[in-house]
Amino acid sequence: MDASQVVIRPIVSEKSYVLATADKYTFRVHPDAHKTQIKQAIESLFDVRVLTVHTLSVKSKPKRRGYTAGRTRQWKKAIVQVRAGDTIPIFQGLETDL
Repeated sequence: MDASQVVIRPIVSEKSYVLATADKYTFRVHPDAHKTQIKQAIESLFDVRVLTVHTLSVKSKPKRRGYTAGRTRQWKKAIVQVRAGDTIPIFQGLETDL
């Protein structure tokens, strides 16, 4: 799998901004990617040194719209901690006083 296929997109939320101040960045990743692939992809895409990778599967939730019932998709999330001093430019300038 190519590095651009492993990392799908960054997750933008209040929690991810709080984690970004502690050098931890959150990404949506390919469901079949393992921690070593995620680490290598982040290091090659953003030119940073990754210390730890935590992964979790986000389960689907039931949703309704009128009589139609369905479920959201199941997806995989990765929280990546980088070396102190390294930053990922996607999250720069977004931190505010939370």
